[in-house]
Amino acid sequence: MSDKLILKIAVNVPLSREFDYLPAANGPVPGVGQRVLVPFGRRQQVGLVMAHTNESSVGADKIRRIAGILDETPLLDASDLWLIRFTSDYYHHPIGEVVAAALPTLLRQGKPVDPTVERIAVTDAGERFDIASLGKRAPRQAEMLALLIDAGGDGLDANTLTEMMPTWRRATRGLVEKGLIATFTAPADEYDERLAAEKVAGPKLNNDQSQALAALRESAAFTAFLLDGVTGSGKTEVYLQRVQDVLDQGKQALLLVPEIGLTPQLVARLGERLGLQPALLHSALSDNARLAAWRAARSGAARLIVGTRSAVFVPMKNPGLIIVDEEHDHSFKQQEGLRYSARDLAIARAKHLDIPVILGSATPTLEMLQHCRTGTYRHILLPSRAGRAKPPVIRLIDTMREPTRDGISEPLAESIRHHLDSDGQVLLFLNRRGFAPTLICSQCAHIAGCERCDSRLTVHARSQELRCHHCGHARVLKYRCDECGETAQALGEGTERLEEALSDRFPRAVVSRIDSDSTSQKGAMHEALEGATLGSANILVGTQMLSKGHHFPKLTMVGVINADQGLFGTDFRSAERLAQSVIQVAGRAGRETRQGEVLIQTAFPSNQFWKTLIEGGYRQVSDEAILEREQTRWPPFTWLALLRSAAHKKADAHRFLTSAKQRIGKNGDKTLRVLGPVDAPMARKAGRYRAQLLLQSSDRAGLHRVLSELRPALEGDTTARKVRWSIDVDPIELF
Repeated sequence: MSDKLILKIAVNVPLSREFDYLPAANGPVPGVGQRVLVPFGRRQQVGLVMAHTNESSVGADKIRRIAGILDETPLLDASDLWLIRFTSDYYHHPIGEVVAAALPTLLRQGKPVDPTVERIAVTDAGERFDIASLGKRAPRQAEMLALLIDAGGDGLDANTLTEMMPTWRRATRGLVEKGLIATFTAPADEYDERLAAEKVAGPKLNNDQSQALAALRESAAFTAFLLDGVTGSGKTEVYLQRVQDVLDQGKQALLLVPEIGLTPQLVARLGERLGLQPALLHSALSDNARLAAWRAARSGAARLIVGTRSAVFVPMKNPGLIIVDEEHDHSFKQQEGLRYSARDLAIARAKHLDIPVILGSATPTLEMLQHCRTGTYRHILLPSRAGRAKPPVIRLIDTMREPTRDGISEPLAESIRHHLDSDGQVLLFLNRRGFAPTLICSQCAHIAGCERCDSRLTVHARSQELRCHHCGHARVLKYRCDECGETAQALGEGTERLEEALSDRFPRAVVSRIDSDSTSQKGAMHEALEGATLGSANILVGTQMLSKGHHFPKLTMVGVINADQGLFGTDFRSAERLAQSVIQVAGRAGRETRQGEVLIQTAFPSNQFWKTLIEGGYRQVSDEAILEREQTRWPPFTWLALLRSAAHKKADAHRFLTSAKQRIGKNGDKTLRVLGPVDAPMARKAGRYRAQLLLQSSDRAGLHRVLSELRPALEGDTTARKVRWSIDVDPIELF
């Protein structure tokens, strides 16, 4: 106990504790939720004040003072800090790293919450000046003055001007001395809601949609709603009307989407229907733009916030509703560092704020369906497609009887030709990018592998590379065997090869490949999706990113190239994931007046999975999977945590987990099963050997008690010095 005020501060380091500091000797005391600069070791770090106290386990003479206060007022309020603490406690992750994940990059770097930028603008004299008089003696000044005149009175910021004219600073001094331009500081990017002059009325809701909306309107307090609607059933229309309710009440809505690729269509639709520009939060934005959106959400200026996973942490002044679209999507689970689920945190946050949360999906996870079965969540169904659209017809193609050439069987080719001739659009789904997954020797059968991973190198013909999709290692593509020197050949199909084969087979068709390789440049994704939506691309070739929520009006046929990739998976979620993938991509077909067709190429057409999926749909697959999970005691009937380790030596990775297992064994919890340690499915990745230890329990609280004792113990374990390790609560990747 001390009579001095002590600040509990979260610092971005991998230790599960807050650090004690004293306020500065002079000046104000920082409030809870304010950022401060603190001495940490031999350098200074940005920290966040989490609490005030009079108690410390550190001797009074060893507590250091903060170096400065970075904010005039708290950045985060009590509910924001609650979410950070909850995340740290539930995922057993250092609180300082959680704070870092919750703040925009500029704020965790210690930059001001209201940053300024250097701007350059033309003066009145510059507006009237005859540029031609600068002549050949000052061409750079003439070029710069012309740019600024075109930009208007607000001028340009320094970064934009650098992009347009890298040598602009050389011309600045002369133009300033002539009084033709002026430089000044101004606030950085601000969010602009840009209210539309007139909203566009949406279609009239059908009976199912009207009933769903009525159910959602029954509660303004916390209720978790699962909006379970088949693809094309009009879930977004229901979202829109419920969001409008919230906006009319003067409150804010947060809409989480799994991929930034979903945002262009969605943002355009939100703008038309709601008459406003939502604030966007995703990784493709500049740091300044992200901070501007974050600041607008915090102040309440942004009434609708749309973002990907990390947007779940954004502070809101008047929260009224949270929506998680495509709740089943794995992108909501962070797989590195802080391994949180944005969907689960959205539910926890809504409960704490006492506001409703809507979870939308055509293929809900079994965890959400089980919550509905027990009555914890409300299950709202949209069983039919909106308007006159009919569900697509699904057929199987037996590739044992109908061999494929470059991934395309003859029945699939005939169907593509038929739909193209009928002015339809075709989508071919193959969740494997690159030209081919394997380069194999035709003589000795040696397969080109990654030197740093237990993985094959993928052939990328366009860039003439062999590339590892796990660590990023790449080398020049040579069709020669590394072992015997004989000719090697590309085996199997990727999206790049499929694109090439389709262009050869259908030379009059416009083929558009949409995957992470083809859309890596800025604006490429938006351009590709716009072409697909307008129908200027006749054949779309893509990976999982094409199956997520897009609406292509002219699309009448979907072909699944290799459906067997997930048919015999070792993970207990394999059947659920395959069904979700097939149903989602099939749902892109026939969403307008013309009925769609879905062709699935499989070497195992008699497998019971296909019969269940085609005859009973996702509902029957999920019902059977839940029954199987209950019998085998896998989630959602038990809870899991995965302890992972990676080291340069295999023995070190296993030794660390063995030490952890011994610590857990001393706990004596009989509800807990500990499986392992074993090698990870890919035992070597990026030059490190990886192992894992699985914890499974029928008592969720008991599992978390074990983890809360385990983490700080492992941080001090001598075997941890040679490994990188992490705790993954509710893991979605096991095997």
